[in-house]
Amino acid sequence: MKATEAKLLDFLKRSPQFLIPIYQRTYSWTERECRQLWLDILNAGRNDVIGAHFVGSVVYVEKGLYQVMRQPPLLVIDGQQRLTTVSLILEALARALGDTEPMDGFSAKKIRNYFLLNPLEDDDRRYKLVLSQTDKASLTALIDGQPQPKDHSLRIEANFAMFQEWLKVEKDNLVTVCKGLAKLIIVDISLSRDQDNPQLIFESLNSTGRELSQADLIRNFILMGLEPSLQTRLYEQYWRPMEVNFGQEAYANYFDAFMRNYLTLKTGEIPNVREVYDAFKQYARSRDGDVEDLVRDIRAYAGYYCKMALGAETDRGLKDVFHDIRELRVEVALPFLLELYHDYITGTLAKGELLRAARLVESYVFRRAVCAIPTNSLNKTFATFGKALKKDRYLESIQAHFLSMPSYRRFPLDDEFKRELQTKDLYNARGRNYWLRRLENDGRKERVAVEDYTIEHIMPQNPNLSAAWQAALGPEWERIHATYLHTIGNLTLTGYNSSYSDKPFPEKRDMKDVGFALSPLRLNQGLGVLATWDETAIKDRAEKLAARAAKVWAAPELDPAILQAYRPSSAQGGYTLTDHPQLASGPIRDLFDAFREQVLALDPCVTQEVLKVYIAFKAETNFVDVIPQAKRLRLTLNTKFHEIDDPRGICKDISGLGRWGNGEVDVGLSSMDELPYIMGLVRQSLERQMGSEPGV
Repeated sequence: MKATEAKLLDFLKRSPQFLIPIYQRTYSWTERECRQLWLDILNAGRNDVIGAHFVGSVVYVEKGLYQVMRQPPLLVIDGQQRLTTVSLILEALARALGDTEPMDGFSAKKIRNYFLLNPLEDDDRRYKLVLSQTDKASLTALIDGQPQPKDHSLRIEANFAMFQEWLKVEKDNLVTVCKGLAKLIIVDISLSRDQDNPQLIFESLNSTGRELSQADLIRNFILMGLEPSLQTRLYEQYWRPMEVNFGQEAYANYFDAFMRNYLTLKTGEIPNVREVYDAFKQYARSRDGDVEDLVRDIRAYAGYYCKMALGAETDRGLKDVFHDIRELRVEVALPFLLELYHDYITGTLAKGELLRAARLVESYVFRRAVCAIPTNSLNKTFATFGKALKKDRYLESIQAHFLSMPSYRRFPLDDEFKRELQTKDLYNARGRNYWLRRLENDGRKERVAVEDYTIEHIMPQNPNLSAAWQAALGPEWERIHATYLHTIGNLTLTGYNSSYSDKPFPEKRDMKDVGFALSPLRLNQGLGVLATWDETAIKDRAEKLAARAAKVWAAPELDPAILQAYRPSSAQGGYTLTDHPQLASGPIRDLFDAFREQVLALDPCVTQEVLKVYIAFKAETNFVDVIPQAKRLRLTLNTKFHEIDDPRGICKDISGLGRWGNGEVDVGLSSMDELPYIMGLVRQSLERQMGSEPGV
């Protein structure tokens, strides 16, 4: 590696050509990064005290990947964003200068021939900077003064136009821009492929500019070290189609999220948002198959993701259910849905079963939201759902798993769902248009555009109800107003909200041409025959709508005998606490009883199972096991040792030691005084199993 300081314009002038490899991300600087560079240029140009301004490094490989007859081009590993942006500024400046030369070396002709072009070369060698894919055609069209191609780079077009506007503002101070550009300094870092590892250097760079995405790092990891011909084929055959499917803006915004979901599906573990690249490297190195198998698989699942998460599905039924799931904003369900969609594409899962399974996912998430069940277990629920599938009985196994999950992951059944739906504040709940639309349009072939309507409170929101409303509601009108105002029984849709205003119910019902009695909406059915709107009417309507909602967001239905076959055996081998002589009586039994009471109180789902050697406490599986000993209780916590928060340092790492119990953490409990601290450790193990971060 050779690193030297250089003026950016001198570096551009003496270098033959910069090539951006196909595996590099496309040009991605936004207005924020461009504005910062622009302000730096102006500041340096205006201030004579500033002799130079550092803008980062340019890292390139001099030799090794390309063989050319003349001076070899420089293969850029890092710095393309700055090089591209400066090229856009220079082209915009050349156009702004016209025939003038406000500073020596800065005329339109010199700017282009020194910094943008190799005037004596032909074809691609003519350009100082050769980008990849759509970026390449867009930049060369700008420099050649040609119209942008049909599939052009949106970023290059937008940023070039922005620099032209900023130069118009500085039209009387173009010499300032020239001075500022002349002061830009870079670190020129030249690598040798024979001696340096470009991938390791690329990972360790911390340059100024727009941070690399996890997807950028993954793409470079896959393609950077390959032979040029294989590199090009894999990019054009697999990676480039993914970028096209996502679209320029969506690729930048969603591809990282896709890779996180892909890895969750493949590994059963949910990578940290900032550690997707590290998780991918570990996965890629552990799997069988060559690099082409891997890229082919990623491309297939990326296509599924675009259909589900970005609205690219063309089948009407699937498109509708994916739209509804997106509206619920449950990204954590995507790993499970990706597996379902893959099995649908490969013929393992029928389309009708995929539709029903996806609707169960929607119902599960919405019912839990209505019942105010915390969402912190959803990520683990869907990350591990695939382990419960029996693909010869696909839909049946999905239904059984939904119905078998314990309390904190439960699928709320009809009684709980209908009860909570009738009393919940749905007006201020997230996604109120979603549930109104689903209730109104379920089963309709001609769908109502709910977005064209507004939400109407039949009993008005105004706390100062008119005398007519007070009389209709009765002497407890204030309580009724406070209790039912935003609940499902009092909410509906209308296109005439301003006409209804705070009018009494009979007027809203009978208004000419627009009253409830004439409404074509299903949500307003039955309002036209009511004489008054009071507590009884609100509760009756809420009950009817809740019954309809239980069908719209349907729960799984399985024969009890089939469901029982999926449940784990509750047999304990006939063991009881009497089989543990250390717990016969005395201080250790008292300590165990106190510990057991507090563990069972952690969550209603916690159960105790007595085994021959230890007593297990479990939610879905064991989270703490107790091995009774003569003078203490030895506890094994089913969590990773590095994840336990143990300020006192009393836990021991027993991973790989083959002891009784489950997990990597061993800790002793000898006295009542230690119990509060020990319970804090036990709670961490339970919370990690439940999918939440301890203490949240």
